Amino acid sequence: MTTFVYPEARRDETVVDDYHGQKIPDPYRWLEDPDSQETKEFVDKQNAVTVPFLESCPVRQKLNKRITELYDYPKYGCPFKRGKHYFYYYNTGLQNQSVLFVQDSLDGEAREFLDPNKLSEDGTVSINGSDFSEDGRYFAYGLSASGSDWITIHFRDVDTGKELPDVLTRVKFSCITWTHDNSGIFYNKYPEEDGKCDGTETVCNLNQKIMYHRLGTDQSQDVLCAEWPDHPKWMGSITVSDCGHYILCEITEGCDPVNQLYFCELSSLPKGITGKLPLTAIVDNFEAEYQYVTNEESIFTFKTNFNSPHYKLINIDFNNFSQENWLTLVPEDGEDVLETVTCVNQDKLVLCYLHDVKSVLRIHDLTSGRKISDLPLDIGCIQTVNGKKKHTEIFYQFISFLSPGIIYRCAMNDIRPVPTVFRETKVKDIDANNFITKQVFYPADNDPNIKIPMFVVHKKSLKLDSSNPVYLYGYGGFNISITPTYSASRVVFMNHLNGILAVANIRGGGEYGDTWHKAGTMNRKQNVFNDFQGAARYLVEQNYTAANKIAIVGGSNGGLLVAACANQRPELFGCVIGQVGVMDMLRFHKFTIGHAWTTDFGCADIKEQFQWLVKYSPLHNISVPDSEVIQYPAMLLLTGDHDDRVVPLHSLKFIAQLQHVFKNCKKQTNPLLIRVDTKSGHGFGKPTAKQIEELTEIYSFISLCLKLKWCD
Repeated sequence: MTTFVYPEARRDETVVDDYHGQKIPDPYRWLEDPDSQETKEFVDKQNAVTVPFLESCPVRQKLNKRITELYDYPKYGCPFKRGKHYFYYYNTGLQNQSVLFVQDSLDGEAREFLDPNKLSEDGTVSINGSDFSEDGRYFAYGLSASGSDWITIHFRDVDTGKELPDVLTRVKFSCITWTHDNSGIFYNKYPEEDGKCDGTETVCNLNQKIMYHRLGTDQSQDVLCAEWPDHPKWMGSITVSDCGHYILCEITEGCDPVNQLYFCELSSLPKGITGKLPLTAIVDNFEAEYQYVTNEESIFTFKTNFNSPHYKLINIDFNNFSQENWLTLVPEDGEDVLETVTCVNQDKLVLCYLHDVKSVLRIHDLTSGRKISDLPLDIGCIQTVNGKKKHTEIFYQFISFLSPGIIYRCAMNDIRPVPTVFRETKVKDIDANNFITKQVFYPADNDPNIKIPMFVVHKKSLKLDSSNPVYLYGYGGFNISITPTYSASRVVFMNHLNGILAVANIRGGGEYGDTWHKAGTMNRKQNVFNDFQGAARYLVEQNYTAANKIAIVGGSNGGLLVAACANQRPELFGCVIGQVGVMDMLRFHKFTIGHAWTTDFGCADIKEQFQWLVKYSPLHNISVPDSEVIQYPAMLLLTGDHDDRVVPLHSLKFIAQLQHVFKNCKKQTNPLLIRVDTKSGHGFGKPTAKQIEELTEIYSFISLCLKLKWCD
């Protein structure tokens, strides 16, 4: 293994914070300034160590070639109808961004409608959010540059394909919603402020406003529809009802699945939208989540977790909306979690459930709520369901660990709807029959009656023993379910490095509803780390692998996960890949949208919550293992200079502290490295070329550190 000489990073020992009487040093505070010359030099020096090491991997070229080959398959999005046209996204294989196509009928000729690849030479401009006007004449869409969460909203005439002059700026975390008169959109805007607004800044995103833009006018004339100056962290979203007569406003204060709910009737605005909306409160607290499904005149159907952690459907009459008058339309399922609901053919509901982390599709009657039928599915995940109340068909896309996608079409005006395969994508040179996918369950540390599910995928011909490398992935947060998904690079790992893919569905996610989520939040966050460490132990105990052959991988909240687990149980893992991770749990809420995560993590400004956070914060819990034979696992951190979701300072401060602690530790021969990419953000919209390059680097690092051999 290479002997590493890490860059010296200046330590400012004078920076010490007082948290409720406890002194916490922060010697790398200066790395929080992304624009300082010192920070830029630190990044350059780190990359100068990391890049040559990654390039030294003897199988790097083979990895890059094979990942590129397997990535090069046609990628079709689910069709959707708007106005008189059908649309779908399509990527020939290696295009940096998928292209939006339009066709007049399902069997008509497809024409290019919008190609974001033409908007930048390097493919770093992507579409982020869009909506068609009710008549299908206009298209409003957001563009993101270099992976930033900031977008600019543009408009296009559908029939002519011509761009309209309207451009909206200062937009972030925004709805894009047309009124049914096709005259304009609701969107979200942040106040004009001094300083840059390109995704490399770190200032807090506060005081979001809901605006209305009339097509053909300047943004300076847009109407302020709602704001909450007494609650600067609140964020709002507007939905226009299927009938077009009601405006619904959902307010959130963080990432928790809860929201306030307000409405107004457009008929109550005789002069139209000219000022703040006269909103009536249906729910004015943050105790549950309410997602609009559809309405029949004043009877509104919502998906909610109100007294139902697995979610249910309720009806609320807006003429008599007191809580005692709410009616249950489809009760909560005792086992399965209701994920999405789509109303189609006027009177049918397509309900997508999650059963042990596998999708189930059911059709229900809108009026009575009764179940009509199930739609058959293999073991896998529904990625998308497209359809509207006024349409008579739905399209849905199914994926699995070994299939990149089957798109089904189902005519919902049939008495017993039967889906047919609309389009199936197959990857050349890969036979799914050569692999095995199984789901195992292992007990939670704190309660053996709680079983943690984990998917395990590998070649059928693989002999299970301690020599096998494992790619163990986890997330465990924010009510997000980690469902089966196809990955070309993971197939390369399994096929050519004789690897095993393991995906642990640990607590903190949404796999078993809000109770499962809450069991991994706030003062229960340690459950998430314990569950993930339990996954590694299970794989060793069941003779899949050995601890020094396990590579743990996670991004964002998952980056926090793998770093915390490496700190707590370094002997359980051979390699750690932490992508865009949250590493400073005492200061995360001070940057960009970090304040929204306090609903999952808590906040160090509150004494009790500080006590939880300081115990596992990756930055503050790095230490040399006591044992003479245990070293810290090899670690590669990855971040991007335009990540304004989890700002790069988290990874920069963590790697500086990590290298400082281990710089004089002779037993530490495993590398501790960081790779900082340019014109990259948190991950959304990353061009294909950058994705392949990053994946090549990740698997090169794993291959080097776990001493893997290539198998043709």
